[in-house]
Amino acid sequence: MELAEQSLLDALSYLECALGILTFVLLKLVGSPYGRYASQHSGWHLTAPTAWALQELPSLAVPLFLCAGTPAERLRRWPNRILLAMFLVHYLQRSLIFPFLIRGGKPTPLYSCVIAFVFCTYNGYLQSRYLSQYAEYADDWLTDPRFLTGFALWLVGMLINIHSDHILRNLRQPGETGYKIPRGGLFEYVSAANYFGEVVEWCGYGLASWSLQGGAFALFTFCVLLPRAQEHHQWYLQKFEDYPKFRKILIPFLF
Repeated sequence: MELAEQSLLDALSYLECALGILTFVLLKLVGSPYGRYASQHSGWHLTAPTAWALQELPSLAVPLFLCAGTPAERLRRWPNRILLAMFLVHYLQRSLIFPFLIRGGKPTPLYSCVIAFVFCTYNGYLQSRYLSQYAEYADDWLTDPRFLTGFALWLVGMLINIHSDHILRNLRQPGETGYKIPRGGLFEYVSAANYFGEVVEWCGYGLASWSLQGGAFALFTFCVLLPRAQEHHQWYLQKFEDYPKFRKILIPFLF
């Protein structure tokens, strides 16, 4: 039974990689289905805070449910505990804090929220089940350069992501409408600083976990956020004549 589930988790990881590549292609062809690019004629919508809370919550709830409902043998070891905590901390912030900080925000199409909900359920199961039941690490893994580098990247990426979201929330003063050019932080270097932070965060997690499951999630994140960042960059260039031409799309100084 254990061997069968471990093989299933590996298969789901490869599937996540394939879904990431497919999503990248679809986003390049048809664009992003939410936020400023969402059609107001695409059926039912949810408010932005409601959509964010609902769609992200499974990545927090599913791991907690699985670990509470079944013996989590591997969580007796500190590397597994810390890696799972890294995953949960992000989604604690994303599902229970971030949505309630949103000011306004474009309505989210219901189908977009449902797709995100399904993915977060899928990935929440994949990451938590692997770390709680099957991931094996050496006794000195917490001092391994791969873990230390990955943890540092995860922490820095999360802080960049949170700070960039703060900048975006505060672009408008109370009563103001319309769009403005983001300034400050890594927005001085890239158009999608918040996405850059999230990519760095999950690449760090993938490195620290040194696993197929963590690597698959990092690849999926990159495949989803790269075309979104490119779309943002082109939108800014077309919207603002004075938009800084030296700003890159996603990676400072490079791309």
